[in-house]
Amino acid sequence: MSQDDRYRAAGVDIEKADQFIKNIGDLVKSTHTKGVVGGLGGFSGLFSLAGMTSAEPVLVSSTDGVGTKLKIAFLTNQHDTIGIDMVAMVVNDIVVTGAKPLFLLDYLATGKLELGVAEAVIAGVVDGCRQADCALIGGETAEMPGMYPPGEYDLAGFAVGLADRAAIIDGSRVAPGAAVVGLASSGLHSNGFSLVRKIVFEELGLAVGDRPAGLEATVGETLLTPTKIYVKPVLAIKNEFDLLAAAHITGGGLLENLPRVLPPGCRAVIEQGSWPVPQVFSWLQEAGKLSQREMSRTFNWGLGMALVVPGAQAGAVISRLTELGEEAFMVGEITARQGDEPLVEVKA
Repeated sequence: MSQDDRYRAAGVDIEKADQFIKNIGDLVKSTHTKGVVGGLGGFSGLFSLAGMTSAEPVLVSSTDGVGTKLKIAFLTNQHDTIGIDMVAMVVNDIVVTGAKPLFLLDYLATGKLELGVAEAVIAGVVDGCRQADCALIGGETAEMPGMYPPGEYDLAGFAVGLADRAAIIDGSRVAPGAAVVGLASSGLHSNGFSLVRKIVFEELGLAVGDRPAGLEATVGETLLTPTKIYVKPVLAIKNEFDLLAAAHITGGGLLENLPRVLPPGCRAVIEQGSWPVPQVFSWLQEAGKLSQREMSRTFNWGLGMALVVPGAQAGAVISRLTELGEEAFMVGEITARQGDEPLVEVKA
């Protein structure tokens, strides 16, 4: 038995991994921008900053995964959208600083490499990168027998963006009188799935193909709805208006994410009911008997991004976002914080 045969017998197929790289080559190249140097298959990814640097360029980085939403992909055997979720979780964290995501690298780990599944995952990553105008310049595919149950994998990504130091958005200019504009989410995005899975599959005993009353699609279709990528609309608002702060609404919801961009002495007062909430949230709340506070601290509750802009610009910002194809709403305002008032108050 050759050394290759012995490695294959141990669970690692080098030839299959090589074939995977060849199969995804054209997909990956479709994301490449003018800054990409070289091609796929090297020891590292190269990206040139020539022609895009400012007086004080700052690199902005972020890394994230998809979490237990992956379990839904395994149950449905649908793998072509989960990559969008991964890209979204990374680039949405970058763009809130006002930085433009430049490139991303992915990490796909599995017990046994299945070409069809892996290619579908990367197709989703490519789709996400195109939405974010971000180049996929490399990554790692790790075949690790015994580390993952059959048919399962993990997916994570790392991205780098570029900002002008003088134009970084950090929330320091936020002041009372500013408005909070919310951008609609597509649903659950990629947070809270440990709780979702407990309610849906353990407590309710549903299967991914079920279509219970209260949902417009099957359980699997609803839960796998990809996370929205907000890079282009946020950068457009930053370039055309005075964007004071931006918060990516992920785990922790508005209550824990919006305070991260508020300076001392400021608080946000959010008007509940000022935006439409996707049906999946009310369905989950009723099914899981969850309090409003628990829902607000676990899920995005229908808003995937919050922008803080001068009050006088709020109407124009919402109109511009609508032109860009986003659903945007005036959801609250910034007020002066007195004593130990909550940093974010949601008024019914």
